[in-house]
Amino acid sequence: MQRTLVMKFGGAAVASPDCFASIADLILEKRRAFGRIAIVVSAMGNTTDQLIGLAKQVNPEPPQREYDMLLTVGERISIALLAMALAGKKQDAFSFTGSQSGIITCNRHTEASIIEVRPHRLLPILDAGKIAIVAGFQGVSRGGEITTLGRGGSDTSAVALGIALGASWVEFYKDVPGICSEDPKKNAQAMLYPQLSYEEALQIVQSGAKVLHGRGIQLAAKNGLPLHVRSFQANQPAEGTWIGPRERLAIAPIYEQDVI
Repeated sequence: MQRTLVMKFGGAAVASPDCFASIADLILEKRRAFGRIAIVVSAMGNTTDQLIGLAKQVNPEPPQREYDMLLTVGERISIALLAMALAGKKQDAFSFTGSQSGIITCNRHTEASIIEVRPHRLLPILDAGKIAIVAGFQGVSRGGEITTLGRGGSDTSAVALGIALGASWVEFYKDVPGICSEDPKKNAQAMLYPQLSYEEALQIVQSGAKVLHGRGIQLAAKNGLPLHVRSFQANQPAEGTWIGPRERLAIAPIYEQDVI
C-alpha cells in the first residue's frame, strides 16, 4: 500500500501569487517519499478578513448561510492557483472544494463540526499518482448546504482528511519554526519544542498560542494521528515540532468538537 501524506498550508504560506511556486516545490520534494499526497490550503493572506469586511459593508448582520457562501470563496482561489502552479511544474493536480472532497458537517453555519469524511472523489486521483488539493475551513451539511468550520478550521480539515485517507501523519506549514516556549516573532530566543504529547500541545494552544487549532489536536489525539508543525520558509530548520503518541513518533523519520 502506498504511503499517504497530508500537507496543510496556512494563509501566510500563500500570501501572494509568488508563494505558490515555492509551495509547489515543497510538495514535489515530498512526492519522492510518498505515493499519495493530499494538500489542504487556506485562503490567501488576509482574504478571509477582506471578505468579512465586504459582507459587513453590505449588511452588518448578514444571513449566516450567505456568509458561509461568501467566505468559502477564499479557499477556492487558493486551491485553483496551487493546482495551476503544480501544472506549471509538470505535476498533475486537481482542486476540490470541501463539499467535493466529501467533508460532511453538521448544519450549523459559521461554526460547523465535521461528522465524517467521504473522500470518494479524491481516491482515484491519489491512486493515480496525482495531487489532490482540498479547500480547508469548509464542508457541506447532509442537507447540501455549504458550511464553514470557524477560525482555524483548516487545521481541523487537514486532520480529518488525514484520518480518512490513512495518512502516516499530517504536516502543517507555518510562518514559525514549530511550537515554541514563546512567540518566536516577538522573542527570537524562544525555545523550539522538538516533540510534544497531544495534551502538552493542547495546553499550549489553549494558553493563547495560535500556531495550531485546538480542535485539530483533539481530533488527532482521538485517532492517534501524528502531527508535524514546521516552517514553510527555507531559512528555518526543517525539524519543527512533532505531536503525538511517543511510540509512533519514535518511528517517524525526522527529516524535514468533531465526531470522526
